[in-house]
Amino acid sequence: MVDLVSQSDNIIREARSSLTDQRAGGRRRGASVGRASAAMKLRHTGRKLRNVALAVATIFVGASVMGWVIGGLGPMGLLAVAGLAVVAGGFLLRYPGLKVPDRADLNSPDVRQLVGRTELWLEAQRPALPPPAIKLVNAIGGQLDELQHQLSQVDSKHPTAVQIRKLVGEDLPEMIEGYARIPERLRYEEASGTTPARQLEEGLAVIGREIDSINRQLAQGSLDDLAIRTRYLDYKYGDAAVDAKDI
Repeated sequence: MVDLVSQSDNIIREARSSLTDQRAGGRRRGASVGRASAAMKLRHTGRKLRNVALAVATIFVGASVMGWVIGGLGPMGLLAVAGLAVVAGGFLLRYPGLKVPDRADLNSPDVRQLVGRTELWLEAQRPALPPPAIKLVNAIGGQLDELQHQLSQVDSKHPTAVQIRKLVGEDLPEMIEGYARIPERLRYEEASGTTPARQLEEGLAVIGREIDSINRQLAQGSLDDLAIRTRYLDYKYGDAAVDAKDI
């Protein structure tokens, strides 16, 4: 009975640790590429914890009803109920796992949904990438988070949205998958003054610059509005307004 209680405590600690990990962006077990993927993992963990709570509650309610019907479960019955709760909780904490998006899932017409899926997909590709490329992928994740915020004001049929789908949903995964298809022993072999690993890094840098450019384009309208509003407030309440009153 003590072992079962200990196992139950371990499950609870694991669940809390997993939830805390996801709230922190997954830093302790492989950092999340961005906030969008971290949020998707957090929601998935929350659903699993809900399933555990429902399953354990159902088991104990069912056991209570059975005990009332038969006049008590007895020590062995209680032991069996506790064991069943531990097994069910442990299983539901591990399954189902969060599904990594397939390549086809990245080409979503909903560009805002595309960001989270792409970040999850990038996280799954990192083990095959060289360290400099991993840093670039992490930086792209931050840019995608900014992009997702900007896209909340953009129609999915807007030319910029189409451009993003092409860049993030096609060009980025094609480049990474092309690198992954190269045998590992050839990835650092120099030919024509470069290597596949270096070409990957250069390609990721180009994509990062393009995403930054799109972010700046989308933000330009807001920047202009802020500048106009600032000038208006300065004219109405600033030094210019004070000088006008003194005349």
